[in-house]
Amino acid sequence: MENQADKKFTWVINNFSSFGRGSEIYSDIFVVGPWQWRLIVYPKGTYKYGRPYGDYLSLYICVPDSESLPSGWRRRAKISLTIANQITEELSKMREAEYWFNQNNTTCGFESMINYYKFDLIDGFIVNGQVKIVAEVDMLELIDNNGFHVLASEVESVNSLFSKYPGFASKLCPQSTHQRETYVNVVLSLTEIVCKAPEELSNGDLAEAYSVLRFVKKAGFKLDWLEKKLKENGMTRLHGIKEELKDLKVKCADMDALLEFLQ
Repeated sequence: MENQADKKFTWVINNFSSFGRGSEIYSDIFVVGPWQWRLIVYPKGTYKYGRPYGDYLSLYICVPDSESLPSGWRRRAKISLTIANQITEELSKMREAEYWFNQNNTTCGFESMINYYKFDLIDGFIVNGQVKIVAEVDMLELIDNNGFHVLASEVESVNSLFSKYPGFASKLCPQSTHQRETYVNVVLSLTEIVCKAPEELSNGDLAEAYSVLRFVKKAGFKLDWLEKKLKENGMTRLHGIKEELKDLKVKCADMDALLEFLQ
């Protein structure tokens, strides 16, 4: 079993204040499990269209040896990045997220890690010119389940899908392993959406769900039950909107009557 300490990498940047706008700072390469990683800091933010991204320090993690990896490689990891406050630990800034890394997505992280004005002003982030950053990488295991590689946390949901609807993926057009897994993840997300109470769904949620449903059906998934449930939620939501409009019309009529009375 991997030691928790083996998942962490601590990076101390010297003379941090000497790095100005547009600077990029790269850490040494470090290894978690069999994989190589590297951190990248933009002290004054990354650049978009020739301008910095807001007023934030940006922090990323990347796969430095991506070009030497075999075609089709990919990995899933939970990434935790912390800018340590070296005086008051409670003030340290930590962000975490789960990412898929592959040949088209080798760098992930946070454009707005911390506001760099606060970073400069709050004691403890820069001590004797040094900044301390801690990265923790937790590799997420993929398990073969019904011909799809899924996360351990998704096995129960995938088993439930195949148990209730055994033929839902029987007409899936031939795809690469990565594409098949992407489609299954999309179906799982759709299932979570339609299981929500209608009042919890926004109009945008429903519109996006319909769009995604059409996309995965074209790939060959048989999702009649999802489509039916989504339509039911849509009709319930539509009914709720109509009731809201009725109430609004009544309020408008009352307001018109009040205005007429006051004139």
